[in-house]
Amino acid sequence: MATADRIELAKLCCSKDWSKAIRVLDSLLARSCVIQDLCNRAFCYSQLELHKHVIKDCDKALKLDPTLLQAYILKGHAFSALGKKEEALSVWEQGYEHSVSQSADLKQLLELEDLVRIAKQSSTSTFSNHEMESADSSLPVSGSIISVESSEVSERHVRSNGKIVPFSKSSDRWEVTDRVNNQTGLNVNGTKVLDSQSSKKQESNETKTNGMRDKTNGIYDKFAGDSILSDSAESCIDSSVLCNDSIDLSDICSSSFNLSDIHRELIDEDKKSKKFCVARISKNKSINVDFRLSRGIAQVNDGNYDQAISMFNKILQEDPDYPEALIGRGTAYAFQRELHTAIADFTKAIQSNPLAGEAWKRRGQARAALGESAEAIADLTKALEFEPNSVDILHERGIVNFKFKDYEAAVNDLTACVNVDSDNKSAYTYLGLSLSSLGEYKRAEEAHLKAIQIDQNFLEAWTHLTQFYQDMADSEKALQCLHEILQIDGRYAKAYHLRGLLLHGIGEHRSAIKELSVGLSIESSNIECLYLRASCYHAIGEFKEAVKDYDAALDLELDSMEKFVLQCLAFYQKEIALYTASKYNTEFSWFNLDGDIDPLFKEYWCKRLHPKNVCEKVYRQPPLRDSLRKGKLKKQEFALTKQKAMLLQCADSIGKKIQYHCRGFLHNRRQYRMAGLAAIEIAQKVSKVWRLLQNEWKQSNKGASKQRKKIRRKEKPNASQNRGGAGCSTSGFSETSASYSTTDDRSFGHPSMSWHNVYSLASKWRQISEPCDPVVWVNKLSEEFNSGFGSHTPLTLGQAKVVRYFPNFQRTLNVAKEVMHNNKYVRDKKDNVISLHEDEKLQEILKAESCSDLYRTVGGDFWLSTCCKSTAVEGKDLEGTRITLVKSGDTGFDFAIRTPCTPARWDDFEVEMTSSWEALCDAYCGENFGATDFDALENVREAILRMTYYWYNFMPLCRGSAAVGFVVLLGLFLAANMEFTGSIPAGVQVDWEAILESDPVNFVSSVKSWLYPCLKVKTSWKGYPDVASTFETTGSVLAALSTYSD
Repeated sequence: MATADRIELAKLCCSKDWSKAIRVLDSLLARSCVIQDLCNRAFCYSQLELHKHVIKDCDKALKLDPTLLQAYILKGHAFSALGKKEEALSVWEQGYEHSVSQSADLKQLLELEDLVRIAKQSSTSTFSNHEMESADSSLPVSGSIISVESSEVSERHVRSNGKIVPFSKSSDRWEVTDRVNNQTGLNVNGTKVLDSQSSKKQESNETKTNGMRDKTNGIYDKFAGDSILSDSAESCIDSSVLCNDSIDLSDICSSSFNLSDIHRELIDEDKKSKKFCVARISKNKSINVDFRLSRGIAQVNDGNYDQAISMFNKILQEDPDYPEALIGRGTAYAFQRELHTAIADFTKAIQSNPLAGEAWKRRGQARAALGESAEAIADLTKALEFEPNSVDILHERGIVNFKFKDYEAAVNDLTACVNVDSDNKSAYTYLGLSLSSLGEYKRAEEAHLKAIQIDQNFLEAWTHLTQFYQDMADSEKALQCLHEILQIDGRYAKAYHLRGLLLHGIGEHRSAIKELSVGLSIESSNIECLYLRASCYHAIGEFKEAVKDYDAALDLELDSMEKFVLQCLAFYQKEIALYTASKYNTEFSWFNLDGDIDPLFKEYWCKRLHPKNVCEKVYRQPPLRDSLRKGKLKKQEFALTKQKAMLLQCADSIGKKIQYHCRGFLHNRRQYRMAGLAAIEIAQKVSKVWRLLQNEWKQSNKGASKQRKKIRRKEKPNASQNRGGAGCSTSGFSETSASYSTTDDRSFGHPSMSWHNVYSLASKWRQISEPCDPVVWVNKLSEEFNSGFGSHTPLTLGQAKVVRYFPNFQRTLNVAKEVMHNNKYVRDKKDNVISLHEDEKLQEILKAESCSDLYRTVGGDFWLSTCCKSTAVEGKDLEGTRITLVKSGDTGFDFAIRTPCTPARWDDFEVEMTSSWEALCDAYCGENFGATDFDALENVREAILRMTYYWYNFMPLCRGSAAVGFVVLLGLFLAANMEFTGSIPAGVQVDWEAILESDPVNFVSSVKSWLYPCLKVKTSWKGYPDVASTFETTGSVLAALSTYSD
């Protein structure tokens, strides 16, 4: 088999059928990696001007034998043809050093010496001419040797100029001498002869080659050959010339001659004529197919896809199964996004030649572009069988694995890639992305920095590093990266979007608008910039500009689902902007998203659904011109008076205490101010309620006071008829606002301000501070309230570890195991019970260390509910949060907590929150009212933490429950003359502390350890200006949140 292949190889090389010769060499190398075969294939690639393939094969050969001069020569020529003169010189110098130290083939040594000498003259204006002369004179020495020997790497190789010389001890070695026409010919010694005309043509062609840029598109790499064959090149090739009476090898191979006979006959013929050629006469006298193929490849590289397809079509008309032409045409189709047609061509090429690794690779790329991840990976894996440790294929498969979220496989592939090619900057940056997804942040940062070290101007690496730092909430480093990006390319639109996004994330909305405007001046149809700028204008009260940008976003033609989601959000955000505009000059108490906005609208907004149904069924907000006409949008100058400045300064100081010092949580000054103003307003309003209750307590006798205290109930009380309080179907926010704004005129046996009133104050401030977030009460949605819609917080998404919440993974897993072991059951997606009573399963649950272990034990997707002990009803357990485990892909899992706010659960927590609120009021409004003794306020502190515990387990908002809960906590402590002067400890997320505890006592004990030492008894807050009257209108509130003195 090998002998027949090598005879076929010799025939194909002599007839200059390079692509078919490559197929034979592919087959030989698949069976045994012979160094000379690698060099032979590199030479064949060089004849097709596929220079990158030349470099790859030479690298493989040099890895096996670092002293192989032929590989250095070929590799240097390939770099030179690609215009990489410095790399060419470096390669030739390496080869020359080896040749001198090894006393190697003197002819090749002299050739390398000449190549190095000529290359060093590159600084002169005549470099290209000298270099071409060198290339022309040297190619025969290294390039015309096509070995047909079958020896292994360890065997001795015999080289000769223009010949393959037989070993003295073997009868299965033979020689072939090439010859072409008198324009580009070889003499008997293998020296290429160039007349002046062909030299000029070759020089012209070299100039075109070096000047052409390598183009890429999507995940595709174009053919390795970067040069363009001019039409005149055809005249330099004459594949039909026959010298003397040459022997046709196809006739020999069809005979019964053995290799010795063939060898003797060739030697005899060589003795008769020193100029021997075995090129066959073309039957149709057409241009050599390989050179037409090369021209087609050049057209693909130059972006002329239609011309390339036309050229390949002509080849395929003569031979419909010609693999290289099919691969070329398929690649051209792929660049035109005709992916199904491209895949059909690659498939046919594989059927014609199953060893065509390039076809497997490109079909894998096309399938990846279509989203066919499994098929794409399978094809690229097959391609690796033909080129083990191929940098290109490992790189491709690594990127495909990353894009299809198999991050572990991506890390393996990309690590293997950079181990072989330590200068692969693209592989390093994708390695960084994959490592970051897996939570290996230090290694991820190192990989990104390595990519930049390789190429300081690599924008993709700088961009990914920026996003990495932003994900880590390191805004300072992210801004530094963006500065570097814009130093490299001041018109890089994505950098302005990223800087705008970062500035928006830290609460600098006005600065964000400036950056986004620059980005849009470069790329006016960038929907990310349009949507984000619209939301920034919206947040600072510039509604005219906001609506204009929202409309522009809605008018764009989009090409991806991610962008379409932004377009849907633009519709909802525009409606919210119009609503806010209509309330601009009215009292802030009348700003009531929960009461005024249609439940169906809010549901679609929260779930990011297509707004078509909303448009047909929901009342639309009046256009902006109506608000302008009615004077509702009349601008009022925000005069920063001494009173306002004092209030804002105090708010900033108090509000920054909400900051979580964990990865992923940016420091946001706008949110600090929102939190501080909300906490102060809560303190001011709650203190009025408590003062009334305290007056009532004074006037009543001791027995009556005791009867008002909350008695622990032995059975479930009647459910509240007003589940939502300030945001429910039976009372509007405006009603409750009036109730506590006039509380001085009222006196009741129970607090005139409900727990809903308190938390609605905070949620309203959260709504107005960041209008992009749908912070709405779940029970104010449509029928989804009945089906259990609620918050969803993932810890893992497939293999990805969610940067903010994954630190809580181990505790959540332990809680899940404990609940499973205690309950001995979980539920599936359809709420059916999955029994876990078997002892073996229970033991497996206790031993489980991962999501995979739990999933394997249960046998499918499942969920379970945590519980939290009731304080209002003795012995009752409330449904806490749901921990869900859903398989994602082959090796990943979505592990999350979900909080379903069903009517029954809402009723239970309504009772609990009411009880906790009343207990807090009773604790403070009796003998301890106005106390400044820290110890005397112990019950008050515990009552505040207990209500906070139930709030976090309740999670009644679609979004923002964590921030709202801590803002209320700060406000209630202020109202009780205690100010939190410290900060939340690093790594602590207070809401998770509550969610993962089944008993409020444990939560209180955990939080008080760091909270209480930072609580200071203070009454200075009582001197703060009244928030509600200082910032009376919605417009003044927006101005307060958007104006900074620095």
